[in-house]
Amino acid sequence: MKIFEGVVVSDKMTKTASVLVERKFRHPLYGKIITKKKKFHAENSLAAKTGQRVKLKETRPLSKTVAFKIIEILDLKKKSKKETEKGK
Repeated sequence: MKIFEGVVVSDKMTKTASVLVERKFRHPLYGKIITKKKKFHAENSLAAKTGQRVKLKETRPLSKTVAFKIIEILDLKKKSKKETEKGK
């Protein structure tokens, strides 16, 4: 069972969120740090919003494109537009 951490990049679908997962690893021969990014569609039962950091868990295929589920929201506080405008 795979567990990933990523950032929600879209929550416009009804019960699904698009999550960008970034992983870093060292190249086996040259030693350079390589960054790979991949987007996963995940079931959004916790109502995560765009920009929040979440934890994903692999599940059985729920649809043609959805095979992950959001199990935890790591960034609970999300600033609204009004809060960011006050800070300026």
